[in-house]
Amino acid sequence: MPFEAYSIIESTLREGEQYSTATFNTAQKLEIAGLLDQFGVEMIEMTSPCASPQSEADIRAVCDSGLQAHILTHIRCNRDDAARALDTGVDGLDIVIGTSPQLMQHSHGKSIRQIIDLAAEVMRYIREQKPDIILRFSTEDTFRSRESDLLRVYLAVADLGMVDRLGVADTVGVALPTQVFKMVEQLVRLTGLHIEFHGHNDSGCAIANACAALEAGATHIDTTVLGIGERNGITPLGGLVARLYTIRKSYVSKYNLKLLPVLDKLIADTCGIDIPFNNYVTGSSAFMHKAGIHAKAVLADPTTYEILKPEDFGLTREIAIGHRLTGWNSIRDRAQTLGLSLDDDTVRDITRTIKQKADVAPLSLQEVDALLHSAAGQ
Repeated sequence: MPFEAYSIIESTLREGEQYSTATFNTAQKLEIAGLLDQFGVEMIEMTSPCASPQSEADIRAVCDSGLQAHILTHIRCNRDDAARALDTGVDGLDIVIGTSPQLMQHSHGKSIRQIIDLAAEVMRYIREQKPDIILRFSTEDTFRSRESDLLRVYLAVADLGMVDRLGVADTVGVALPTQVFKMVEQLVRLTGLHIEFHGHNDSGCAIANACAALEAGATHIDTTVLGIGERNGITPLGGLVARLYTIRKSYVSKYNLKLLPVLDKLIADTCGIDIPFNNYVTGSSAFMHKAGIHAKAVLADPTTYEILKPEDFGLTREIAIGHRLTGWNSIRDRAQTLGLSLDDDTVRDITRTIKQKADVAPLSLQEVDALLHSAAGQ
């Protein structure tokens, strides 16, 4: 099964650094990398050492920190970039070059033939220097590239016998899951190599596209914590985990799921942002139940309205009760939680009172508790 043999390439320290408010110092990078390693991601991708002297120093610091995850760095298809990256001691190099008409014209100005020749030159150089290093070659803006151009490049690179993975990148978030599936399936069938998918979320398809890639046989998915990255970011770590969990829980059992809230909070605090209320798993509403019929069913059996178990992520569900939609079953559950013994008629009376008051303004939990204590003679 395709979902049973995949690895996460966690790119918060590369793609994530391209998010508007993300500026990680060395200590923060070490903390983030350490938590990602404890979570269990297989690979951690870092910004190119060519970005700045501090970027290079940070790669060396993370490489020296003794993590289990492989440390990668993302570089242009350029011999000088490769030489500098090799010197940092990383476990792998992720090479990228644009193949869409837009990038061929406005980024590097090379033809498809020149891209193939350059890729061969750079990869031969890398293999001569470090034969055992993990090596990936990816096109950029894959889904606005001509399919004939893509296949020329991928097949030529595969025929060199030098790369461990081929990368497919939805750089502007334009692809549909069907397009991703088709491209990945072709590359798996034609090359037999491991395939990595990198998907941006500009049009809201990053998670769906990542799953389509896995269904088609991709072996590696790029993520960032909270999905941060250039513009609207890429496939979020939590979102990918949630999607795979709902297909089959065993697909994510290799990861320490209870660290996901810690990671999300760390990145939110570091970037000075809030975790969105509807964020996968860790949003404030993720396990919040409000409507009376929902609450009644959840209190009887949480699986009626929950596909994720909050306790698997170190979280708890919450039943909102101080509002006009509340049901008497929720109020009874709250009374029991408080250790109050109230008959059903009394609970129903209190529920009607709450609804009447909530038509003017919602009640706080303390106000609901006060009504319950008063009815119990306390």
